[in-house]
Amino acid sequence: MELSLLEIWESMGFLARAVALGLVGMGFASLVVGIERMLVMKRARRLSDAFAGKVRPLMEDRDVPTMLDLSRGAEFEKAPLARLVRYGLLAYQASIDDPAVGPVEMARRELTRKLELLDAESRRGMGILASTGSTAPFIGLFGTVIGIITAFQGIAASGGGGIAAVSAGIAEALIVTAVGLAVAIAAVLTFNYLTARFDSFAMSMQHAASELVDYLEGAGGRSAQ
Repeated sequence: MELSLLEIWESMGFLARAVALGLVGMGFASLVVGIERMLVMKRARRLSDAFAGKVRPLMEDRDVPTMLDLSRGAEFEKAPLARLVRYGLLAYQASIDDPAVGPVEMARRELTRKLELLDAESRRGMGILASTGSTAPFIGLFGTVIGIITAFQGIAASGGGGIAAVSAGIAEALIVTAVGLAVAIAAVLTFNYLTARFDSFAMSMQHAASELVDYLEGAGGRSAQ
């Protein structure tokens, strides 16, 4: 007896179908999040690299007003590196006359806070991937249990233990399990890949923040006022 996927689907009960549809939905959500985060990371790196190439000569010339204008411009307004530089320079300027803490220290504190904010923004939606990777196998296992119950119901209904009585339930159980494992594996691989990319980008942003603090310390308030 051969069972097609359509025949297996038609033999499934309501609960088993709900489990299968839930797994497919989780897989689709993970796919959307993964693609969207990859595009976000690609755009963030491209804009930040372009901003870095334009802002470095301005740093060498200590042209802070132009640096601020560049970071506020429409071209780089949403670039993570431009936002970081803007936050640091604005904090420095706002505290230039504060003798208690000092403008450089205030800029350093602001950069530390904004680095955490930018990192959280870049990882938005990653919880969906983590949740899918950790729960999809168990949901598939739940579908397996439902399929086995269906198989035993087939045995009871037929009054015997022939393969024809249990094949639909076993196939249902194995397919739901396979879907759960496939969804989980894809989600975990995507999560690990994106995490590595985000960690690398966060490290480069930390280096940029440190470089900006060094620049402000070297500027000594002469051109940043």
